[in-house]
Amino acid sequence: MLAFTSAPFWIWYGLGTSKAEISGNPDYIVVLGGSGIPSESGLMRTYYAGIASENFPDAMVIVALPGNTADSLSSVWKMRDELIFRGIARERILVEDSGTNTRAQALLIMKLITKDERRKTKDEISNLTSLVPHSSSLLLITSPEHLYRAVLTFEKAGFSQVDGIPAFGSDIECDISFSSKKLGGRRWMPDVGESITLRYQFWTQLQYEILIIREYLAIGYYWLMGWI
Repeated sequence: MLAFTSAPFWIWYGLGTSKAEISGNPDYIVVLGGSGIPSESGLMRTYYAGIASENFPDAMVIVALPGNTADSLSSVWKMRDELIFRGIARERILVEDSGTNTRAQALLIMKLITKDERRKTKDEISNLTSLVPHSSSLLLITSPEHLYRAVLTFEKAGFSQVDGIPAFGSDIECDISFSSKKLGGRRWMPDVGESITLRYQFWTQLQYEILIIREYLAIGYYWLMGWI
């Protein structure tokens, strides 16, 4: 019954926008991997990463996706190559390939940033007081339902400035209704061509419900674990 309303969408939309903001120029754009490349989530996130990298040309880009870096055809390298295809220079891209959940990715990215800052400055560890990873600003890119938990997780891991971009999709703009009478077919079948709710919206709302239930359970688990 809930799927016949727009409530699931607005709950999902709230998860995607409650922590979505860009408060300044990020030091690092972090693309949290989805289901690999090609996949809907992976391509959506790399699409937004390409736009963000154009707007913030001085930011490094981190791909966070577990994978086998020894395999040139693994998803982690395909995701990097997709970013290169979208105009991001290869030397701007760092890879975090070991984290298998958001908490692990946050901790490993902190280590990766520490190593990257040391490489940039060529200073010893004792001279890194002004470049501790806590001071590095991040711009997270992930799916809308995941953004709220991701931002809180990275903040809990020690990052002081974490912004986020939800990788929302876009709907087509044209009218997709149709007339069964004009297209032919059996006359005794009901004409549902004008009912966008029955054809698309109901099923989409069901999908939102699954995403919402899963994500709220994950948020609860992370809260109980002390990760957010």
